[in-house]
Amino acid sequence: MEQENKKLPNNQLSSEAGYHVPVLLNESIAGLAIKPDGIYVDCTFGGGGHSRAILQQLNERGKLFAFDQDENARKNLPADNRVIFVPQNFRHLQRFLRLHKITKVDGILADLGVSSHQFDEAARGFSTRFNAALDMRMDQRQTTTAADILKTFSELQLHKMLEQYGEVTNAKTLAKIIVQQRTLTPLKTVNEFKQAVQSVVKGIPPKYFAQVFQALRIEVNDELGALKELLEQIPALLKPGGRAVIITFHSLEDRLVKNFFKAGTFSDSEADDIYGGRPESPLLVITKKPVLPGAIETKQNKRSRSAKLRVAERKQQV
Repeated sequence: MEQENKKLPNNQLSSEAGYHVPVLLNESIAGLAIKPDGIYVDCTFGGGGHSRAILQQLNERGKLFAFDQDENARKNLPADNRVIFVPQNFRHLQRFLRLHKITKVDGILADLGVSSHQFDEAARGFSTRFNAALDMRMDQRQTTTAADILKTFSELQLHKMLEQYGEVTNAKTLAKIIVQQRTLTPLKTVNEFKQAVQSVVKGIPPKYFAQVFQALRIEVNDELGALKELLEQIPALLKPGGRAVIITFHSLEDRLVKNFFKAGTFSDSEADDIYGGRPESPLLVITKKPVLPGAIETKQNKRSRSAKLRVAERKQQV
């Protein structure tokens, strides 16, 4: 990662500094196997670290579409006419590429982690470290916040959300206490929520609340739904030989990516009527096992520790 960053001009690095450190940068670029005149998509532009590394590999005919639903990411755009910024969730990838007359691309990259900027900006409500409104919206245009979910979800809905998305050990108990406490006190801020559920916190509090906040964040932003929609668009969008590189940060995401790359579909209804087998996947799995960050990267960027990178290639013929 350090070597790649040193190649970048200072004016390109400045907007990224303090916003987000790109994870598995060298590995991502290697996985894309970039063609100099190709068309590439960075589904999660953020601080622009991955995008700048892609641009370094492109010639003047290459193009990069940078998607990001967080409007704050726009200020990190490099002054480069090869870049087209699309301020949308990557679940709408195909739709907005078609608006730009693009039906096929050479590579797709998605870094699914929350940006350091989002965690570090207290007002966004992503972090357990600051007292702020429980917001957690990546796209400020949407209306539902984490506080809304705590206020409106039923006990059963809260239980399932906490258990499935946060793997919270006492999810059922926590859901019950949330429903009880919200009738007594508002759960609109980080501190109000922490104090209200303090009696049922298990284990190490920071770790426990990190799991709870992960569950809330995934629900607020429909992260798994968006990821599924992205994955389902990949086979049709990639040119033969084109590659998809996905970086995940928890087991729920990684399992979706692993299974889709292997099968090329989420559907169980496409079994061959004659032989009873699934049609051959249009994707070739390049990474039999996920690529993990090395010791140097995890030491320099602690948020990279849970990252896993997987690569798939569109087969020439299926």
